[in-house]
Amino acid sequence: MGIFDTIKEKLSNEFIDIIEWLDYTPDTICHRFERYQNEIKNNAKLIVREGQTAVLINEGQLADVFKPGTYTLNTQNMPILTTLKGWKYGFNSPFKAEVYFVNTHLFTDEKWGTKNPITLSDDRFGLVEIRAFGNYAYRINDAGKFIIDIVGTDNNFTNFEINEHLKSLIATRFTDTVGEAKLPIELYAANTTELSETCKEVMQPEFNSVGISLEKFFIENVSMPEDLKKEIFEYSRIDKLDLDKLTKFKTAKAIEAAAANEGGTAGAGMGMGMGFVLAQQMGGMMNPQMGQQQMQQQQPQGGMMPPPMPAAVQYFYAANGTQAGPVSFEQLQSLFASRTVNKDTLVWKAGLAEWTPLQQIEELKSFLGGNTPPPLPPQ
Repeated sequence: MGIFDTIKEKLSNEFIDIIEWLDYTPDTICHRFERYQNEIKNNAKLIVREGQTAVLINEGQLADVFKPGTYTLNTQNMPILTTLKGWKYGFNSPFKAEVYFVNTHLFTDEKWGTKNPITLSDDRFGLVEIRAFGNYAYRINDAGKFIIDIVGTDNNFTNFEINEHLKSLIATRFTDTVGEAKLPIELYAANTTELSETCKEVMQPEFNSVGISLEKFFIENVSMPEDLKKEIFEYSRIDKLDLDKLTKFKTAKAIEAAAANEGGTAGAGMGMGMGFVLAQQMGGMMNPQMGQQQMQQQQPQGGMMPPPMPAAVQYFYAANGTQAGPVSFEQLQSLFASRTVNKDTLVWKAGLAEWTPLQQIEELKSFLGGNTPPPLPPQ
């Protein structure tokens, strides 16, 4: 470029007195208005459109921030800039400053997700892993702070450049939030709305610290391994069933399968006989009146009545801070097998002065396994 071309470029830029930015790219967050040697004429017009904020930087310092409107750049409306740099008059530009236009519209449908599974501790299932993903929306609410802390001297800062930082921030804060929530594992997927609102409140100060406002935050799904999901479904079904009825039903199905097996007439007859007796018992259980009539018919004549059967011990147990029960010994054993209760669960029965851990109740120690007889007395 010759000397006359340089002079021509300088003069053409000297007399350009309108500073504006038309954004044709939806991903651009911040754009620096290019001027020859960053020179701005005195009384130049600055046009800031809706959805934009203009920021003037002078020698690395924030000079002024302009909201939508049309401004005349002179000493009367820029007192801050006047204190930073003296004014010159004449043909030369009165001051040098960089003008950054910041896009303040809402950036929507930004995706986030956990790159690695999050490990949580559940009281019933032990250590479990979950993943989550969703979307969020944000906007720039403090253009000056955003320019200084994030953009720096980048002349065209895009959404892609900030998105990776924001997604890492979201994943970290989401992990902290779900770790402190300590909800039952199956409730995370069922309470995504409440969890989304909590995460948004936790993350908002982090976004504000760099001039960004987190406008919306959504958790679309919280997933877990398929084997854990099946275990939770099975647990929920068992929790709703009468375990005694379920045991008898499965026993009847097993006997029916044994009777159908080609193992000889004796085995078949035994299976049929046991199935018939069990069917009578289940029929009596499902129809109490019929069962009572059968018992009356089977009672011995002549007033010879056996003494009443001793009452079965009933147990109460603590679950999630509330009292549950009563349940029989067999039902409590099934609850222990399904991990609804464990060795530290508080249990109470008639005769106990206070709630006692399951492992300290003598007849329940068999649940723990490893029972051995006491040592022989000395001879």
